Amino acid sequence: MGDYRKLWESLQMDLEKHDALCAVLPELYGSVYLSQKDRAEAMNYFNFVISEVHGLRIEELNNHRQKGGKVVGTFCVYVPDEILNALGVIGVGLCGGSQFWIEDGEKVLPRNLCPLIKAFVGAKISATCPYFQSCDLLVGETTCDGKKKAYEILAEYAPTYVMELPQMKREKDIKDWEAEIKRFINEIENLTGNKLTYENLKNSIKLINKKRRALKRLYELRKNTPSPISGLDALLVSQIAFYDDIERFTENVEKLCDELEKKISILKANRKKRLMVTGTPMAIPNWKLHHIIENLDAQIVVEETCTGTRYFENEVSEDGETIDDLIRNIAERYMKINCACFTPNEGRVEDIIRLAEEYKVDGVVYYNLSFCQPYSVEYKRVEKALKDKNIPLILIETDYSTEDVGQIKTRIEAFLEMI
Repeated sequence: MGDYRKLWESLQMDLEKHDALCAVLPELYGSVYLSQKDRAEAMNYFNFVISEVHGLRIEELNNHRQKGGKVVGTFCVYVPDEILNALGVIGVGLCGGSQFWIEDGEKVLPRNLCPLIKAFVGAKISATCPYFQSCDLLVGETTCDGKKKAYEILAEYAPTYVMELPQMKREKDIKDWEAEIKRFINEIENLTGNKLTYENLKNSIKLINKKRRALKRLYELRKNTPSPISGLDALLVSQIAFYDDIERFTENVEKLCDELEKKISILKANRKKRLMVTGTPMAIPNWKLHHIIENLDAQIVVEETCTGTRYFENEVSEDGETIDDLIRNIAERYMKINCACFTPNEGRVEDIIRLAEEYKVDGVVYYNLSFCQPYSVEYKRVEKALKDKNIPLILIETDYSTEDVGQIKTRIEAFLEMI
């Protein structure tokens, strides 16, 4: 990474504490990612993005703001990218995946709370994440009680707007979400001084759909036996999707797919077990579970998570003659995401079974972040459904620390032997 200290200073960052974070990431990335064998050459782009994770991309955000543009930070896949992009905003995903931020998060939050929430709050109040420091507005959503209350704390440190996501999927709820999107549009128009038009919204929908198609193409290639890309590399691509430049990212995913398609013809069969991961999202640099599993005789071939299929499945319909038509299309697409915050939520169980069959998985790993109640409660329903289909399942409940790595490895080894 180049010398960006003046830039970080201008963002009012705690440079001493940030230096400690920057000292850890390269070693972690090297041991987890660069130690892999036979990686696609196109992954070098994503290596570069990580090497400049707090550098070049932050400089791009800064240049955008200096030209009068706005940067908006989001925490969830329900905040519509189409609206932000149409109004000239750069949206960046902010969920924290590092143990580094937990201590600061626990200064204002209870310890028995989801580590993802503690991490993103800690990242902001410690002033060690340049993405938080680059945002003109933080946008939350009501997907869980812990996040809802955390946004109240964040509002003390930065301008924060919260979208109210309905918790059911009736027609009434879709209309409510449509109305909420319109309120969000007003908020972003006021922030930017820009006006949403039919043309810029239609173009934005096309752009985001193109990005989704590139990710879907990547996941389709993972259906091959053996998969031409490690679960670790696929996870990294999905994580970078949340904050990289949309067009550049899409172009490089397509290049990766082109290379993987050629690679498939020369792949040799192996006896690695094919696993699905389902459950809570994995934000950068949370690579723990994938790293443990893929150092054993197994490969992760699909993730039914918000950093997996939920992020890109289902496109926004480009049909419609008016702005209202397009907004309705956006509302319908986002309400098809099967988050555990919904009740009832049969759709997620159906997704897990469908993906298990499509990807020919040998077993499913149910990944649950500690104290994440919605996904923890849904486990029993998923367990019963998979048992009825004779699909092996293991529950791994963990946080961001490394204290339980040995225990998780032992349990996964036993699971692999069992299947």
